[in-house]
Amino acid sequence: MVMGLVACGGADNSSPVNAAAVDSPTAVAVVETAVPAATATLPPPVVPTNTLPPPAVVDNEPTATVPPVPTATPEPVALYSKADFGTDRNPLTGELMADPSVLQRRPIAIKISNNPPQFTRPQHGIGQADLVFEHVTETNITRFTAIFYGQTPSDVGPIRSARLIDKELPAMYDAAIFMSGSHPLVLDAIAQSDIGDRIYRETATGFYRKEDDPNIPFEHTLYAHTAELWDSVEWGHDNRAPNFTANMAFDTTPPEGGDPASYVELHYSTWSKVVWEYDETNGRYYRTVDDVPFVDGNNGEQVSAANVIILYAPHVFNHEICVYPREDGGCDLYTTEIQIWGSGYAMLIRDGHEYDVTWLRQNRSDMFTFVDNQGNPVPLQIGNTWFQVVPFYYDDPIIE
Repeated sequence: MVMGLVACGGADNSSPVNAAAVDSPTAVAVVETAVPAATATLPPPVVPTNTLPPPAVVDNEPTATVPPVPTATPEPVALYSKADFGTDRNPLTGELMADPSVLQRRPIAIKISNNPPQFTRPQHGIGQADLVFEHVTETNITRFTAIFYGQTPSDVGPIRSARLIDKELPAMYDAAIFMSGSHPLVLDAIAQSDIGDRIYRETATGFYRKEDDPNIPFEHTLYAHTAELWDSVEWGHDNRAPNFTANMAFDTTPPEGGDPASYVELHYSTWSKVVWEYDETNGRYYRTVDDVPFVDGNNGEQVSAANVIILYAPHVFNHEICVYPREDGGCDLYTTEIQIWGSGYAMLIRDGHEYDVTWLRQNRSDMFTFVDNQGNPVPLQIGNTWFQVVPFYYDDPIIE
């Protein structure tokens, strides 16, 4: 277990910026066979003594053979350049879209809470995100930024406040950002950036309060109808197809090499133990947190991913943003800035194997891409991806 930063709370007290807006176990019935009460024994059956002659053999009779049913083998899919995706594949997952028109809308990033678990889990809609980034806050609890593009879950939440990493992620995926608010100085940093005109808060259409449980504190009750969030973007005259300046590679054929990785265990300081376990029958990793299956509240299904990426990045305190100032002018806690630009080390986990890769983000508008030590693209498996963003000082994950 790794010791991290001192745990504290966050803040959500700023003013609005943009108001324009399975399987379950099958029960097996056991049928008891009644034993007859009577003990009388029936007489043995009469066996006839006459034996019929064997059938005549016809030498020239053809023998009918039923041809075997061919097994369909899926065609391999390799997506390395933008042209490979065409107009009907999702650039964030590589998946073929039944309705390609959804790719003409802008991606949305939604800030989802993760702590305390008794108030925030199960999260709703997170299993349908194309990409999920789990990261630490200044108090070392974790929070999610989920990118939705190809799917539209009915509900998403609980929605909480943004952090400085949310100045970067919407820029990378040309997304609008939906959140409950943020610390005033964090919100100002995001608002003054190039994504400042696509911030949406709870006054926007689509947000609602889920107050059916009086034991849940108010700050953990904000949810959203996802389809209506896109309505808010539309009404803000900001809904359009994204302009991706980089692209991830996808390939159904796994890269060569790699180390076995059917079990991945990662500790976020003393707050939570995250485990991903590989199911070779469908090629997906299933998430457990603190020894409890991590499920989506919309459908009760355990959340899974085609790819898990443990991404290392510098975590530094931004001394211009004090979260907890002191009366004497000092500061008890500064906000954390996760520096996800340039390049760094990552572990790509797919198809039961782990690959050491370098992540790249050369321009502010570029999404993460991944290369090997020769600079060649390392592809993801087609499907959704979870990013476990961690600082360098964490212990190595357990991978087996």
